Amino acid sequence: MCQVYNTVGSLTTIKDHLYQNNINEFNSLNEVITFQKNYAAYQQQIISDHEYLVEQEKHTLNADILQLNESIKAKKNELEYKLRNEIGRLEQKVNNLLNSTPSNFIQKIRNFLKVRYYKKKIHHNKFNFDSKIAYSMRQLVSVHAQKNARYQFILSRFVDAVNESCLIPLKELERKKRIIDEINTSIYGAMGEQKVVKELERLSDEYVLINDCFLSFSAPIYNRQTNEYINTVQIDHILVSPAGIFLIETKNWSKKSLNNLNLYSPVQQIKRANFALFKILTKSIESYNFPVNQHHWGDRKIPLRNLIVLINSKPSEEFQYAKILQLNELLGFIKYFKPVFSNKETEDIAGYLLNLIRQRIINIGHV
Repeated sequence: MCQVYNTVGSLTTIKDHLYQNNINEFNSLNEVITFQKNYAAYQQQIISDHEYLVEQEKHTLNADILQLNESIKAKKNELEYKLRNEIGRLEQKVNNLLNSTPSNFIQKIRNFLKVRYYKKKIHHNKFNFDSKIAYSMRQLVSVHAQKNARYQFILSRFVDAVNESCLIPLKELERKKRIIDEINTSIYGAMGEQKVVKELERLSDEYVLINDCFLSFSAPIYNRQTNEYINTVQIDHILVSPAGIFLIETKNWSKKSLNNLNLYSPVQQIKRANFALFKILTKSIESYNFPVNQHHWGDRKIPLRNLIVLINSKPSEEFQYAKILQLNELLGFIKYFKPVFSNKETEDIAGYLLNLIRQRIINIGHV
């Protein structure tokens, strides 16, 4: 099986975008695509779950209210009994004092003051009887009122209760959908790139596939033909084979996208990357840093071939500088070319390119 290095670039973009937006539950591209396809079903599932939860809440509230009714009734009876006993006890004290005979004048004054105090307490308790009971029961009554209000709201406005209940999870679901939709282009790209990787994995282990190849140069590379300075290049896949190096650009485009003049030409994109890599390899060969055995006739040619793999539609035209293929044509085209490198040279070239790609910035004077 083909040796594979690095995750496809579009998938890295997707992972970074989701992580930056605090979306961490997806473990694969298929899970992201499944989420998009089943978004409406997930919405309905949340609503159904919360309909069930609100229905359960209604039953629980009904049971709680019945229990609170009993508790309030029992508590009221208990408080009334205690308060009446307290009033009766005070009245008994008054009667005892009125029926007693004081032994002296001071005792008479004391009894008079006590009777007045007890009568005042009796009057206060009788006058505030209901308010005392209500104050002592205020917490129970408050809980009962809250539960009853919620119960009546659910009974009369069930749909509103469900909408309130599922508002936050539905908003979070909508946020995830919006964040994922922002990277639809990367999702389609990753789908195409993964199909290409899966196809190339069928090659034997003398082939080495490097995904998501990004090169940045300390000094721009000048292309006289296009009058362009190249600071960076990005290549979807580099396949190192005994027959040479294949630069592969994958496009998961529709027929409409193929005809869109605003989209940057993949032919120009891969041609640009080819030029930059050619310059690097040429410099490396000249400085004897490239891991290929020298020939006594001179420097050996390093075949660099440009491939554009289109997953869906393919234009009928042929193009200079790049071979346009559909996925089912890819392996046949790659295997068509005769080997020019040994297996060891292929491995060494792949190692050299991997080392280049892992550098943050490439100094072309030191390759």
